[in-house]
Amino acid sequence: MGLLTIVFDLPSLQMQRKFLINLLFLLFLNLLIKPFWIFGIDRTVQNTLGAEEYGIYYALFGFSILLNIILDVGITNYNNRNIAQHNHMLGRYFSSIVMLKLLLGVAYLIATLVFAFLFDYQGKELVLLLVLCLNQFLVSFLLYLRSNIAGLQLFKWDSFLSVLDRITMIAICGTMLWGITDFKFTIEHFVWAQTFAYVLSCIVAVLILGDRLTAFKLKFNIPLLRVIFKQSMPFALLVLLMAFYYRVDSVMIERLLPNGREQAGIYAQAYRLLEASTTIGYLFAGLLLPMFSKMISTKESPSELIKLSFNLIFIPAITLFGVCFFYASEIMEMLYFENTIESAKVLQVLMLNFVAIASTYIFGTFLTANGSLKALNSIAIVGLLINLILNFILIPKYASYGAAVATLITQIFVIVAQVIVVKRILKWKTHLNYVIRMGFFLTLFFAISYFISIRTLDWLLQSTLTIAAGGTLALSLKLIEPKSMLQILKNKAGN
Repeated sequence: MGLLTIVFDLPSLQMQRKFLINLLFLLFLNLLIKPFWIFGIDRTVQNTLGAEEYGIYYALFGFSILLNIILDVGITNYNNRNIAQHNHMLGRYFSSIVMLKLLLGVAYLIATLVFAFLFDYQGKELVLLLVLCLNQFLVSFLLYLRSNIAGLQLFKWDSFLSVLDRITMIAICGTMLWGITDFKFTIEHFVWAQTFAYVLSCIVAVLILGDRLTAFKLKFNIPLLRVIFKQSMPFALLVLLMAFYYRVDSVMIERLLPNGREQAGIYAQAYRLLEASTTIGYLFAGLLLPMFSKMISTKESPSELIKLSFNLIFIPAITLFGVCFFYASEIMEMLYFENTIESAKVLQVLMLNFVAIASTYIFGTFLTANGSLKALNSIAIVGLLINLILNFILIPKYASYGAAVATLITQIFVIVAQVIVVKRILKWKTHLNYVIRMGFFLTLFFAISYFISIRTLDWLLQSTLTIAAGGTLALSLKLIEPKSMLQILKNKAGN
């Protein structure tokens, strides 16, 4: 599994080149915008409102996600894969799917309200949940529009749309938080700003598709929708299962504990950094799904693209975990005003969780593109059961820290199972040289990181040295080879 040490066939090389170019552009935009959104706006909102008020928003946000599969029933992932393989189907599908998504929006709202009454949400909580449901519908519709854009390989436009909503929310919330004197910011302002940003992004996405859409009118093509439903339902089940084991923890914390709102707020403080980090993994997946789908349809081997993308995400994930593990307290104290000791402990566990999640964005995305939904759903079902059982056991005893441990164990199971399935599909043999180099990297990195952490230096300098150590080791052990990547970008390697 050494990175780029063999001669590639030209189509595979061109796909790797496309991946690297668009990944660099996507990372540039997202690293420019999203860290400021997460740590400048979202963090300030929590500090302004306090752990308890933000905690109920965070729990309701998680609750609104649990049933959002009803909004999509697997259409977005199916559509991304299908349009990448058959561009001409966009015009045929679009009108019917839009009509379907509107009806699904109504079904989602009704189902969520039924469960909200069962969970005894009422008053302000219920109103806030209604707005969050509207936002979930808009996000789902935006993701469907973006799946068409990505399927058409218009990756630069898709990259722009990936940050447009955040740019809009930064402008609106920034003005309310810092630009208006004596303005009393509330959680309602926060969620309505999100609504406006999603509406604007959807409008821009439709304009980008423009002439690629045939004359649009809302209609039902029953035979077509029957085919789409049949083929997208496995995607729907997968998204539903993943939504539950990614988001049920915040709901269970809030419901199972007497101080659930405060604990949900503590969990949110640490989870914010995990969420910021997984944004990068999501960007990888967004690029890789249509690329893998295209390669599979043209019978190209995806092995080298999998290896390239895995190394590019795994090494930074390990390095980031090292920083967050050794300097969790300092990070939390820098970001928040309260509950920093508890949230630091949660952060250490969640950021190890990020290493597993980042890897699933590579292997899980390949399995999705390959149509291996039975295997993915089987893994997800077992993962959900593990997560629920562990949450019921650990949350009452260890509160938010217990939820973090439950999530970690779940994600370790999921990534190990996914790697085994991919290995069988692609008939990979174990490359001992790669395993030894990766083992050396992990051992040396954590040894050096520990040595740096016990020095009497400023923690920001120690963090920088830790990151430098990770990068230096990866280059020295040839886990990442800039020269080979530059050759790919120039499209000269393998010629």
